[in-house]
Amino acid sequence: MPIVTAELRPCTQRQADPGWKFARATVAELQGWVIVLTDEDGVTGLGYAHAIPAITTHGPGAEAALHFLRPLVVGRDPAELAAIMDLVETTLVGNRSVKAAIDMALHDLQARRAGLPLSALLGGRYRDRIPQSRILPIKAPAEMAAGAAALVAKGYRTLKLKLAGDAALDARRVAEVRAAVGAEVTLTLDPNQSYSAKGFLAAWRRLEPQDIALVEQPVPAADWEGLALITRTLPVPIEADETVETVADVLRVVQGRVADVVNLKLTKLGGVRNFVTAARILEAGQIATRMGAAFGPALLQGASAHAAASLRNLPFACELSEHDHILDDPFTPLPIEDGVIAVPVGPGCGIVYA
Repeated sequence: MPIVTAELRPCTQRQADPGWKFARATVAELQGWVIVLTDEDGVTGLGYAHAIPAITTHGPGAEAALHFLRPLVVGRDPAELAAIMDLVETTLVGNRSVKAAIDMALHDLQARRAGLPLSALLGGRYRDRIPQSRILPIKAPAEMAAGAAALVAKGYRTLKLKLAGDAALDARRVAEVRAAVGAEVTLTLDPNQSYSAKGFLAAWRRLEPQDIALVEQPVPAADWEGLALITRTLPVPIEADETVETVADVLRVVQGRVADVVNLKLTKLGGVRNFVTAARILEAGQIATRMGAAFGPALLQGASAHAAASLRNLPFACELSEHDHILDDPFTPLPIEDGVIAVPVGPGCGIVYA
């Protein structure tokens, strides 16, 4: 059955904490877009276009790109998903989060038409529950420690601290969080590119005593050699995030052993199809995979949970629970219990408009 309409709906969400900050920006609000594909039988598929200027694009940019691309989808059978996405890729350069929304909606529509969960289209799932890591935004050390204690009280057993590139202050942040949560909670770090390679190697002497489980993207995205140097030098797993934007980047990480772990996101890679390709390359290259945070509504997190469930090996907690501190979610809830998300049941991604 062909697709007869491709409707765009705004999805603007406020942060519960308007001062939520990471090394490159303060994110007070998310201006995303939802694309709703409907076939001749009235079956719908939903996709979300992530729009944060410091990460992907801004709201009007996402809207313009979706308006430009949606005529390529209307009139097509979603069973032609690969051909449709090839056309989308060649018609507009970049705009991976927008392409991810179209790809996600096509997968969701196919799965709903078949009465299957999204994970069934990805080869089936290995797990029904996904342990979660929660992010601590950049604040004063005492505020981060208090936030950490509150999250642990809610059941989270893994926390990720955003850092800012000031070694002395970052070390205080980590030390105070560790003191607040105790030795049993797993801590990971994300400087978001705020250190040079040698700067982070020097900073590590201050950070290592706090028993860090993983470090995400300490150096600028373009510094492949610096990331590889840190990976070879430090005993802790090093994760590539902003360095990896395409499937070709994933292959380059594997070929050069640039990182120990790669942070995958549907929005970053351009959708479900590219996610599956990237995951298989990493699996073959024996590089670990983790599902990272892409802020957005329950719709995005539900689809990401299905993707995470399809991974054979998932050694680290994922970051699909950040919708918990974002307001104005128009979709059915995706609950978090004791720091764990259950993969949504039902056809497609399991999430619909509330």
